[in-house]
Amino acid sequence: MKKLGIIIIQVLFLHVFLFLGMALKHVLSLPIPGSMFGLLLLFLALSFRIVKIEWVEQGASWLMAELLLFFVPSAVGIVNYQQIMSMQGLEIVLLITISTIIVMGLTGLTADKIAARKGSRS
Repeated sequence: MKKLGIIIIQVLFLHVFLFLGMALKHVLSLPIPGSMFGLLLLFLALSFRIVKIEWVEQGASWLMAELLLFFVPSAVGIVNYQQIMSMQGLEIVLLITISTIIVMGLTGLTADKIAARKGSRS
């Protein structure tokens, strides 16, 4: 039960950065989602050691484990747009495939660099 409480608090702490990013987007009025600003703020806070990784690690791990559930509503929503899928279905599938390959490749490179950096510290 204690671990669940820690995860909830850490997820709420991550949401603070989301809300800060949304506020920053409102102030700057740039065509970038507020969540990206929040992610940048969290990255900077972690980089400058304002926020310790232990403060968000378990909550972030839980969110990553449940990530697939966050995509279900958008995937189900596609059913409502059959006309678009019939006209541009092939282009959409191609775009999704290419972007998935890019994301997987960059994620793998990033994970390799992080693993190498952690390995050199030990």
